[in-house]
Amino acid sequence: MLRLIIGVAAGYVLGAKAGRARYEQISKTTRAISESPVTRKVVQMGRQKLADKLSTQPKLEPMVPLDERTTILVPQDQLRR
Repeated sequence: MLRLIIGVAAGYVLGAKAGRARYEQISKTTRAISESPVTRKVVQMGRQKLADKLSTQPKLEPMVPLDERTTILVPQDQLRR
């Protein structure tokens, strides 16, 4: 909690010294970066990789199709090697 208070106080002091023009510049740059399609794609890929790493579900591998409309999926640890 103390770190949060110190961080807020430091931000306030630095922001007050920089002035409104610098705040607008920082705000504009931050908005441009966060709204960029490239940034959104990177964030989405990062989230997907993290979700895959943290997933408790076994990964499924496609098997030989029974017919043209049906595919069997089996957890990797149950595959015959």
